Amino acid sequence: MYPIKKRYITLLTVIILAFGTGIPVVKASVDQRSYNYSYWADAVPAPPAYQAVRIIDGERLGIEPLSEPNDFHVSPNRYIYVADTGNNRIIILDETFDVVDVIETFFIEGSKETFSSPQGIFVNDEQHVFIADTGNNRVVHLDANFDLIKIVEQPESELLSDQFTFRPLKVAVDYAGRLFVMADGVFDGFMEFSVDGYFTTFIGANRVRVDPIEYLWKRFATREQRSQMVNYVPTEFTNLDVNEQGFLYATNVDNSDDVIKKINARGDDILRREGYFSPIGDVRYTQTDGSSRLIDISVADYEIYSVLDSRRGRIFTYNGDGHLMYVFGGIGNRLGEFHTPIAIERYDDYFLVLDRELGEITIFTATLYGQTLNEAVRSYEQGDEELAHQLFEEVVNMNVNLEFAYTGIGKSLLQQDQYEQAMHNFEQSLDQNNYSKAYLLYRNRLLRDHFNVIMSTILGTVSVITIIVVYRKIAKRKRRVLVEQ
Repeated sequence: MYPIKKRYITLLTVIILAFGTGIPVVKASVDQRSYNYSYWADAVPAPPAYQAVRIIDGERLGIEPLSEPNDFHVSPNRYIYVADTGNNRIIILDETFDVVDVIETFFIEGSKETFSSPQGIFVNDEQHVFIADTGNNRVVHLDANFDLIKIVEQPESELLSDQFTFRPLKVAVDYAGRLFVMADGVFDGFMEFSVDGYFTTFIGANRVRVDPIEYLWKRFATREQRSQMVNYVPTEFTNLDVNEQGFLYATNVDNSDDVIKKINARGDDILRREGYFSPIGDVRYTQTDGSSRLIDISVADYEIYSVLDSRRGRIFTYNGDGHLMYVFGGIGNRLGEFHTPIAIERYDDYFLVLDRELGEITIFTATLYGQTLNEAVRSYEQGDEELAHQLFEEVVNMNVNLEFAYTGIGKSLLQQDQYEQAMHNFEQSLDQNNYSKAYLLYRNRLLRDHFNVIMSTILGTVSVITIIVVYRKIAKRKRRVLVEQ
């Protein structure tokens, strides 16, 4: 029998642990540096998908050490823009990680301006630079030559209170030129600005999380008691990124299944969560350590996205369906570990991780396992099912614990109309939904291929039954006539 749905298994487990044994439901910690999660939420070993190869800091760059950098961004031409917050400047590195320029000032009508604690940076396809100049309460928009285009300052709107102070922390720009700002103290979502720099609306606000017991208590409390209770407001976002289609990807600190969001133009969350578990970082953790605190997100090609957990220094990468592909990183003193990870960036098969406390960038490159898995996902999204099938088979040969790879093989076979083999792989990955799809297609093909035989058998059976019934009626009538005579 095919396994029952995981939510029933999870519910049964919680009931048994909570009521049957009296032991609190505490999830075990994960100690492996490279691992994945099985269908049963067990941490299983996995080959390393990425390995650290180099560390970049001020000394290696030949400049004053970075001071509490808070953000960086890889431009379309592979230049790396670092918001060196403590030094009030933007550092620009080329593909070989050499300094090519430093932005410390710009001019407004001939007057020199400087930055104050810039915490966010974004570069669009035209190499225009957008800087969240936090200390100066503004967003600075420079062109490719670092000449000023416009300043976005304190917006005026009926949606904003009179006491609101504009303190931009992170910025992103879509292909249409719309500016999205994560501002300090804003709980209504991201602030959206038009191409001309005018505030238009909020987008993607988080849902309010309410404690049912306290909510019920509030209904019966006095006005004085209610004034001393917690006022529930939506949680704040921690970072954002924009993909090529203009969708916003965002992370927040809410302890729920939607700590990662994909937001469309209407502000709806359309992130697919079809994996064994919702994309939340670590599935297992101790009560002492707490859940993952996701503080940054980087979107690569073909809907692959990665998030950074500042609590344990890990990078989690998911495909567009929400399947966990691989995990790497950690907190520590070894190469590939961090002190205070604050931001991640990805391009091609490279990862960059920015450490705020140490003022350095760690560079990761993909291993053969990571390259193969990345290319398998890309090939499937490109519609090359045969290559995807081949690559997923190679991935399975390197890591039999990666159940998601069997789903990839099954989907590739499904596109090639190899339904029976697809069913087998979906069964391996315990993917009930896709197994059902494959089974339905397999059954329909069997019926179609054997339609003539099936119909001939049915018609023949009906004919035989009809003849027998008629024969019995005639025989019964003859016996009645003989009796009457």
